Amino acid sequence: MAKPNVLYILADDLGWGDVSYHGSPIRTPNIDRLVRRGVEFTHHYVNPVCTPTRTSLLSGRFPGRFGRHATVPSNAPVLPDGYWTLGRLFQDAGYATGLFGKWHLGSHPRFYPGVYGFDHSYGSLAGGIDPYNHHYKRGTYTTTWHRDGKVAERLEPGHVTDLLTDEAIRWIGEQEDKPWFCYLPYTAVHTPIVAPEEWLDRYAFERHDPDPVRDRAFKEYAAYTSHMDRAVGRVIEALKCLDQIHNTIVVFASDNGASTRSLTDDTNLYPGWHEDMPRNGSNYPLRGTKATCYEGGIRTPGAVMWQSVWEPRTLCEPLHIVDWMPTFAAMLGVDPPEDPCWDGTSILPLLEGTEESLPERPIYWNLTHSRFALRYEGWKLMRTEREWGVEEELYHLAEDPLEERDVARRNPELVARLGAMLDAQHLLDDTAKRPDAPERVGP
Repeated sequence: MAKPNVLYILADDLGWGDVSYHGSPIRTPNIDRLVRRGVEFTHHYVNPVCTPTRTSLLSGRFPGRFGRHATVPSNAPVLPDGYWTLGRLFQDAGYATGLFGKWHLGSHPRFYPGVYGFDHSYGSLAGGIDPYNHHYKRGTYTTTWHRDGKVAERLEPGHVTDLLTDEAIRWIGEQEDKPWFCYLPYTAVHTPIVAPEEWLDRYAFERHDPDPVRDRAFKEYAAYTSHMDRAVGRVIEALKCLDQIHNTIVVFASDNGASTRSLTDDTNLYPGWHEDMPRNGSNYPLRGTKATCYEGGIRTPGAVMWQSVWEPRTLCEPLHIVDWMPTFAAMLGVDPPEDPCWDGTSILPLLEGTEESLPERPIYWNLTHSRFALRYEGWKLMRTEREWGVEEELYHLAEDPLEERDVARRNPELVARLGAMLDAQHLLDDTAKRPDAPERVGP
């Protein structure tokens, strides 16, 4: 059998409650259809914010391994020079590799995706950008819209979601001689939230909030999300037109949960004028938001589809985005050049249906080297280190999936056991950080 193509779509800040198959009033028919035709993940974990999740996907490792700055949004480079990434894994297997969208693993052109295993790259070297002027936050990296590491000197007209989709479809259509890996990390639905007029029209005559300002904001967010959903559908349609849909694995996930607070403080950091957004994404019914280790911050919609090969079904096993690198390595039979110390494990037996569960293993989160979480055997320990001491919370996710009952005080022995496991994970942090890794935490 020919090697399958792989399309990995990563939404930005899309929350658990932002897709219609989870009951949202936002219409996401293309994402819903992908989920129905594929393997739906009910517990696909990521990291609380953007750079850490992208680090985990491309390395198969928890982000803290690369230093404190890798656990927060970072313009400084994260991966060591020459690091064997997911892009290089596919290159070694004979694939063409392309990245279209948000990089955020080093915003200087010197650290663009091409030096980490991508034959072609296009989009933002920094984080979320204005959909129309393509600028990141004011400062050194305001202008990082690039093609193959060359920063654009002039504005390229168009909404960023459309530009990324057009470029990805064009590139896929050019790959005739060998299989391809396409990484498509959209900047939607990250701030600034600005939707095309035709998508605003689709929600114009609806009412979702009694407050007119909140209602306007939510409809803008809904339009922005539906526009991104349509982009997902356009890529799937392109695969059909190219007769590649049955030989392409399509993965969809979000990089973290939604930010549910007013986004004024964040959007004001971007050049240009932006409206207040007092209502936007949702992680309902999960607790927490982006930048927290509660389920709402680290558990997102997710699915994988290999049409006609993997049987559509729902998979409830706890997974983490670090699992994809060892999974693809196992699928392609690629041996890494040296021991990669992956934190993830291959989920290929689950996808192929040869096994129903994975061996129990700890899943670990590190946010700013001061906020931590660890999930093991249905329990979740959360630890926050403050100047005046350490705070710990314990939740039994099997019985309390919404994290409403902290049972840490009633289970001191379990807290100690899980705490020791968390300590062991934290000892591995900083072991792969660059020599020039900054100590200051910040974007």
